[in-house]
Amino acid sequence: MGLALQTSKRSKIDGGEGVSKQHRLNSILELLVQRGSLEVEEAASALNVSLATIRRDFDALAARQLLNRTHGGATATGGSFSLPLTYKVAKSDDAKKRIASVASAMVVRNQIVGLNGGTTTTEVARALAADSRFAAGDAGDPPALTVVTNALNIATELTVRHQIKIVVTGGVARPQSYELTGPFSEEVLNNVMIDIAFIGVEALDPINGAGASHEDEARVNHLIASRSKKVVIVTDSSKFANSSFAIIRPAAEINTVITDDGIAPTMKRELEKLGIEVVIA
Repeated sequence: MGLALQTSKRSKIDGGEGVSKQHRLNSILELLVQRGSLEVEEAASALNVSLATIRRDFDALAARQLLNRTHGGATATGGSFSLPLTYKVAKSDDAKKRIASVASAMVVRNQIVGLNGGTTTTEVARALAADSRFAAGDAGDPPALTVVTNALNIATELTVRHQIKIVVTGGVARPQSYELTGPFSEEVLNNVMIDIAFIGVEALDPINGAGASHEDEARVNHLIASRSKKVVIVTDSSKFANSSFAIIRPAAEINTVITDDGIAPTMKRELEKLGIEVVIA
């Protein structure tokens, strides 16, 4: 989920010419998600920057096909509603880091770990890389962990960690999430075994289970879970209010959910009735 922004056109977002371009671009996309369209003057006022700066930002985002340029403004594209990770500023960073810390503690040395794409699983990857239990040994030592992932950004971050062996599924990259999908991904996953998988989701509930907004991602994520001895859903509590298009995993086939203390007590009880361990980070 993105940075929470005020929806009033007269409100100011923390901004100004001194704010990083990356943060400003993210804020523009988040405003488009909320409003559907933006005028140059409206965005400049909200971000407290010049009209020329906003025009350049609009042009840069249009070049990346993240918005549609109009006369005097911009409108949202489909991609704006599923922002690439490079443009996401998570509103629940602290919660996701706590979730990641708990997830990392579940892993033991020499295990094979599955990770799909997403902001929360990216934090899990970082927590594993920073965990002293998996510190690099002497040259030639076997890896402390093996990570199987279909997420390009996770693979890139972990490749420089010599103590972690990275297995990337292959496949066709989705620019919105950096996830690899398709038959090449499925071929690799059908030939590996995973000890524990941490799956990020777009939605989770006791009736429909874990879900994703894109069917190709859901299929590959389902395979990661299916090849795993233990399936752990890692999600902040905002996802319990969401609905999704495609099912990753039925609730009855989930072992554990790691979330934050924003989960409603009734939701927690319903999940636990299904035999799911719910861990509050």
